[in-house]
Amino acid sequence: MRDDTPSRTAAWVAAARQLGQLLPDDLRLVDDPYGAAFTSRWLASLIEQATAGDDSQAPLDIALRRLRGPLAQMPGLQHWILYMQVRTRVIDDAIRAFARGGGRQLVLLGAGYDCRALRMPELLGARVFEIDHPATQGHKRQTLARLGAASPATYVTWNFEERPLEDLPEELAASGHDAARPSFTVWEGVTMYLSEPAIDASLRAIVEWSAPGSRLAMTYFAKARLAQPSLATRALRAVTSRLGEPWRFGWDPDELPGYLAERGLELTSDLAISDAARELLPPELAAQVYDPERRAAFAKRSGEAIAQARR
Repeated sequence: MRDDTPSRTAAWVAAARQLGQLLPDDLRLVDDPYGAAFTSRWLASLIEQATAGDDSQAPLDIALRRLRGPLAQMPGLQHWILYMQVRTRVIDDAIRAFARGGGRQLVLLGAGYDCRALRMPELLGARVFEIDHPATQGHKRQTLARLGAASPATYVTWNFEERPLEDLPEELAASGHDAARPSFTVWEGVTMYLSEPAIDASLRAIVEWSAPGSRLAMTYFAKARLAQPSLATRALRAVTSRLGEPWRFGWDPDELPGYLAERGLELTSDLAISDAARELLPPELAAQVYDPERRAAFAKRSGEAIAQARR
């Protein structure tokens, strides 16, 4: 991303989460009332108007027709909304399981406009640390202040282009994080934008602040998506590149367990978001989340992993 510009891709991710309000109540997987505000007041107002009234059970395609202007003509919007509902829900459920097990620290690495600290009651009493670039984080704080939404999150401002990631665990500790207690780290919608050295440094930093019993959730692209891109992938890649956020990195799912193990993490689950969609949505909607190369992986940290990571 450009040094002085908040992340535009993070803004559209957040907007897609709120656009989930267009789904009928019984099909909505995530309810984020803040997301669109990070994109524009116009979009937030548009969603509010589109979801007003008594017809809360209208199918998504009908609800989308209530939108006006350029947004209504955006190709693939329905697919994007459904994909983001599923991706967010999969991670939310893992966080809930961690909280039920007594976990009380959540670290959002590259937090963007994540509002879990505000919208998830399961995090009441937990410490939530949001790490991000000063431009994006500044815009987020200003927007929430304008909305009158007081987030309980602890903000850790970090310029990834200027500061080495090996220093991040110390900065996190200075903000109140306890590396002796388990943490759940969320690394969502970030890995595809990084170089391989940055990926490696990030994982080693995560391991450094993760006590035994800690968990990691991360999303990634399968390497084939970038190595042999479809026409749609090439088009999207061109858009993100023009925004200063090009796609750079992907893993081969077969190689991911070994890659993580070398860095002190044990893969516990790796799933295509399209497979998760079939578990969470009716078949006619799940079919629209069709890309098996957008994935979510979950890993844990063990005592043995600590010794391995420090060698």
